[in-house]
Amino acid sequence: MKVVILAGGLGTRISEESHLRPKPMINIGDQPILWHIMKYYSSFGFNDFIICCGYKGYMIKEYFADYYLHRSDITFDFSAGNQMTVHNNVAEPWRVTLVDTGLNTQTGGRIKRVQKYVGNETFMLTYGDGVSNIDLNALLNQHKLSDKIVTLTGIQPGGRFGVLDIYENSNTVVGFREKAKEDGGWINGGFMVVEPQVFDYLSEDESCSFEGESLDRLAKEKKLGIYKHYDFWQCMDTQRDKHLLEQLWGNKKAPWKVW
Repeated sequence: MKVVILAGGLGTRISEESHLRPKPMINIGDQPILWHIMKYYSSFGFNDFIICCGYKGYMIKEYFADYYLHRSDITFDFSAGNQMTVHNNVAEPWRVTLVDTGLNTQTGGRIKRVQKYVGNETFMLTYGDGVSNIDLNALLNQHKLSDKIVTLTGIQPGGRFGVLDIYENSNTVVGFREKAKEDGGWINGGFMVVEPQVFDYLSEDESCSFEGESLDRLAKEKKLGIYKHYDFWQCMDTQRDKHLLEQLWGNKKAPWKVW
C-alpha cells in the first residue's frame, strides 16, 4: 500500500528553521522529521512512499539522492582511477517517489497532482510534520470495515485547532467547528486511509484545500470516518514543538521510536 506524505508547505509558524529548509527536513536528532515518519510507517510494513514536494523541494530530492552514501562507510581511492567502495551500507526497504506539486498549491491540489502515481487503489495519507504511536494496522482494519472514502485519525491535543463534530456511535464525521477553546474536541491528526474515489472530490487547482472543501463535502455525505487515537501525537508547528520532540528523542523516550 502506498503512503502519500504532504511535504510542500511553507512552514511559516516555524520560520526560524523553515527559511533554510522545508519543514519536513527539520531535524529531530540527526535525521529530518520526514525520516522519522517514514521509519514509523516502514515498521508496519508500508514502504512505498509518494512525497508531495513544494517549497524548497529540491532539498528533499537531494536528501534521498545522497541517502545511501550518507548512511554508509565509504573509501575513495584516488590513486586507482577515482574508485569508490561502499562499506557497511545501510539500505532501507523503501521505494520513494518525489513529485513537485507546486510552490503555493494547497493540500487538495497536491494530492490530486499525484493521482497518476497512486493509481486506483487504497492509500495512506499523512502530513510531513507530525509523529505519533498510532496503531496503523488498527486504523486500516477499521477503515476496511467501514463504507468511508476517508478515515482520519482523531486526536485531542488542545484548543488551538479546528474541532470535528462526530456521531459517536458510528465513528462518522459530520462537520467541522472553527478553532474552539479547550473542550475535549477531536481534531484531524493526519494518519489517514483513503480510497481512490477521493480524487473525485479534488482538483489540480492550486487553491483546492483538502481540509476545507473536500473533507467538508465528504463529512456532509457521511463518507468521512474517524479512528480515535488516545495516546501520543505531536506536530512540529513551532520551535517549542521541535524542542519537545528533540528532548523525547534525545532521552530515548520517543513514543514513535518502534523500530
